[in-house]
Parts: sequence; C-alpha cells; structure tokens
Amino acid sequence: MSLSLADASGYNGTDADTRMMMEFTRHVKEAAVNLKTPQLSRRRLLQHSAAALSVVGMSRRSWGRSIGSADIGVVVGEATGQKIGMQVLADGGNAVDAIVAAALVATVASPAMTGIGGYGMTAVIAADDGRKIVAIDGNTVAPAAMPADLFQQPPVGKLPDGFSSTDSNSSIGWLSAGVPGILAGLQLALDHFGTRGFAEVVKPAIALARDGIPWTESLASSVGDRRIFRSDSGSGKLFFPAGKPLSVGERFRNPDLAAMLSELANANSVEAFYRGDIAQCIADGFQKNGGLVTTQDLASYGARLVEPLKMTRGQYSIYTAPLTAGGLSILQMLLTLQAMNWDQLPVGLLKTHARIEAMRLAWRDRLSLLGDPEFSDAPVTRLMSEDYARDSAERIMAAVQAGKPLAHAVTRRPHTGTIHLSAADRHGNFAALTLTHGNTFGACVTVDGLGLTLGHGMSRFDPDPCHPNAPGPGKRPLHNMVPTIVTRDGKPVLAVGGTGGRKIPNGLFEVLTNFVVLDQSMKESIAAPRLHTEGDMALAVEKAWPAEETTALRNLGYTVTNSGGATMSAVALENGEFHQAKR
Repeated sequence: MSLSLADASGYNGTDADTRMMMEFTRHVKEAAVNLKTPQLSRRRLLQHSAAALSVVGMSRRSWGRSIGSADIGVVVGEATGQKIGMQVLADGGNAVDAIVAAALVATVASPAMTGIGGYGMTAVIAADDGRKIVAIDGNTVAPAAMPADLFQQPPVGKLPDGFSSTDSNSSIGWLSAGVPGILAGLQLALDHFGTRGFAEVVKPAIALARDGIPWTESLASSVGDRRIFRSDSGSGKLFFPAGKPLSVGERFRNPDLAAMLSELANANSVEAFYRGDIAQCIADGFQKNGGLVTTQDLASYGARLVEPLKMTRGQYSIYTAPLTAGGLSILQMLLTLQAMNWDQLPVGLLKTHARIEAMRLAWRDRLSLLGDPEFSDAPVTRLMSEDYARDSAERIMAAVQAGKPLAHAVTRRPHTGTIHLSAADRHGNFAALTLTHGNTFGACVTVDGLGLTLGHGMSRFDPDPCHPNAPGPGKRPLHNMVPTIVTRDGKPVLAVGGTGGRKIPNGLFEVLTNFVVLDQSMKESIAAPRLHTEGDMALAVEKAWPAEETTALRNLGYTVTNSGGATMSAVALENGEFHQAKR
C-alpha cells in the first residue's frame, strides 16, 4: 500500500467542493490509464478507483451516497483517515485493517482531537457477517498511586505554570493523564479481526508524522491560548519549534512521534509502548513532571475484549459498548421509549417532551449512579430491566400530561473532542471505533523525546471521592464514547458513532430512534435535527428544530438555546449497497 502525502495531509487554497472534484477527476483519469496498461496490476487499478470513490465522501455532509462497491466496502469519519481506510480496502484489507489504519492516521492528522497518547478508545466489531459481535475496551486506567480525593476542589497543591484560573489538576497537566489505551486497543482489534500486521497499517501515520500536516487557524488558536504549551518542556519543543509558534499554513511535523512509531513498526507490535524502552521513557516523563504513571502501571495495562450490551426491537438488534462507555445510557433511553409506546404518540410537543424526559432521566442516572463496574455496584441489570423502563415511562407520561419537566438535579461538566470512524467491507465485517484525547489537546503535555501528547482521561472521573465514578487505583473513568452496530435479521446493516464529548450519547440516541424505532433510512436518520440535554433544565436544539416547539419548550421551563449537536459518522448496507453519511 502506498501513500501520497499530498492526498493524506489535506488541501490548501481552493474551494472545498472544487478541490474534491479535482481530486476525484485525477483518480478517475489514472484508473482509466491503468486500464490501458496491461502490466499494471488489478490491485493498482482498484487503488485509484477506490481513492476516487473516497474523495466523494470527504465533505462534512455526505447524504447517504453509495461510495463503496461489492468489491471494496466503505470507511467514513475523520477525512484523512477515511481516505487511508479506503486505500486499505482497495488493497485487499478488511474493515478492521482499514479502520485501524484510518484511526492511526487520524491521531496524526487531527492532533487536537486525539493522538497516539490519547487517553482511550472503544470499538464494536461485527465479524464474519455478524456471526461474532464483540466490543473492545481500550479506556485509560488510573495509576496505582491515584487517591480518590486528588481532584477535590480547591485543587490539591500549587497549580503548575501555564494554568489559567479555570483549569484544574484533573483537566490540565501530568496529573490529569493516566495510562494511554489507544495503541493497545488498536493492536487487539488487529490481532483478533484483522488480516494485516501493525507494521503495515501504521505506515501512513508514520509518513504523515514525518512529513507533516498544514497548521490550521483552529490549531494555532488552541495552542496559542494556553501558556501550558510553552511551560511544558515536551509541548514547548513540539508546538514552538525554534522558540516561536507555528504560523497558519506552515507544516506541523512530529519527527519524534514518527521515530517512535517506526520502532513499533519494526517490531510489528505495540509491546514496547507498554513494556519496553518506550514505556520507560513515558514513565520517566511522568516522574520528572510530577505525574503518577509508572512503568508498572504501563506494564499491567491491557485492552480487553468485552461483551457488548444488546437490545432487540423487532427485526433489529443494537450492539453497543458497555460501561465504562456510554452505551448503557442510550439503551436505557430507548427502552423507556419502548415502554411508553412512544412511536405511537402523535407528532408534536407531547411526543418531543416525552423524548426529552427519557433523555433527562437517563442522564440523571448516568451522572449519579454509574462508574467502573469492577469497583462499584453499577445497577446495569436494573437500569435495563422491563420493570425500570415501565416505571420510568409512567413517571414521564405523568409529567408530560401535567405539562411539567421531571424535578431532579445534576451536575453539568464540559466534555468535548474525540474522533469516530465507521467501516464495512464486502465480507460482511462492520466496525465502529471511537478514540479521544478528551478535550482539546487533552492534558496539553508531551513526553519529551517521543512527541507523545497525552490525553486527560482523569478528567472523566467525578472529583467527589464518594461518587461511583471517583478516581482510584486501577479504575477506568466513565466516558462518552459509544460506537454501535445494528443488525437486521442477524445481519449487520449499520455501524455508527460520533464526536462531540457529552453530546455523543444523545446524538446516537437520536439516530437510533430514527433508524430502529421509526424505521427510517440511514440518510434520513442522520439528517434529522437533534436536541441535547444532560439531565438539567438546559436544552440545546439545532436551528432546524421547529420554531413553535422551541417556544413551547421554553414555556414549559426549559432554558433553550440553538446549538449544534454531535457529529455522527455512519455506514450502512441498504438495498445491497454500501452508503455513508456524516453530520
């Protein structure tokens, strides 16, 4: 598999649609030339054909067009990773090979959203035409020295240089980072479901790290606004080469990261990242800068194959990532809708109000009851039971008929960031994979000599030491990643997930409501307007939401604002063709 760095690192200087058409035309012409050149392999022809098809899917909104074929498949998500994933499919790889290669490239192409040192990933994979469906838990783990009360307010100890008054030890700096789980999770996916080795699928990411990506205005603003990037030694060297910030349009290169990934590629394994010389370098960085992660923490880490949560409705079955991911909350919402026969309610305010309250109740339970199930008595069985769904439905309908919201209190905390990719191939394999730093650039600190910017997974814990999601040695924090696969009559038909922090679970709930409950097409399900709540009275609705309902919701007591929701990325098999959408 070859990589054109011009293709992989983005475009500059022309209208996005014009650039897309120019790139599509180039690949079509090259494919046509190859048809006239017998000595060139069919594989090379497929590469150009697939690359042309992948370009069609690069725009932010791509409404359900068929961009794969029975010979290839489809990948959708972060734009640069998506293109590499399509190249892997064209080269004969399966959906898991493609999505892992795409994820590795995305960690380099979108460094603010995620990275090799990002705190975690989670995935759901349907292999062998749905005969085996599993989840992968690559969430971060708190170091053995992590006390439960470390992040109680006010912050413990003096904040390091570079902090602002709104920062805390849980969100910025070395204490906010645990053991990075992304590489272990990707390796596990390849080992069990891929056909390519790590050495092969990581090559495009190495080339991109070595040769660089364009430094955008958004990246420049994110780095320039935080003094922590200058005060941290590793971040200072990476983001301020020659002692000054990168200008918009310059190429951002990370040769140390390229060298580290090359070392892992030479071994065809990520082992050294957790139990080797790279692990020692990471642990030394934590020790030097007041962090808690040790070589023992890294060596004891392992991503895990886990059983996904499942819900069946008619001919559909939904498979989603279990705790500590957000899938439980989504299924709780859907089960509540089912118990109230929500799809039979008349369209209008009553139906919208009932849906909002199902979301609010699930968020109340999520933020007050849930944590790492290995360290707390998470009531998973009860929250997914018919009795609880029926009781919740009765409470909600009583409130709706009275024209009042449910009364309860929750704590809102800002969570943003994340990358999601979905993929499917001609063999019937589907994969949904989400990976993240947490918020923008995560902990904002970098392991010197490795170019490894760390995620801030410890920020996903609740600072209350008595909370089920409190920090603690070896604990995995609650997070918002919810990759999901839907089957119809036992065959996978949809892989979906999202980006956008706490908006992800609600975005996925909205898509699944449309696709599974209302039996709409994937195109319609992604295009429909969405709303967002985290259990309190604040309600964000997209501008396309009916204005009369927005006014009515304000009259019910909600604080309603116009705001975009999560960005959802989905692939579907409908009428024998692969389709993709991203919005």
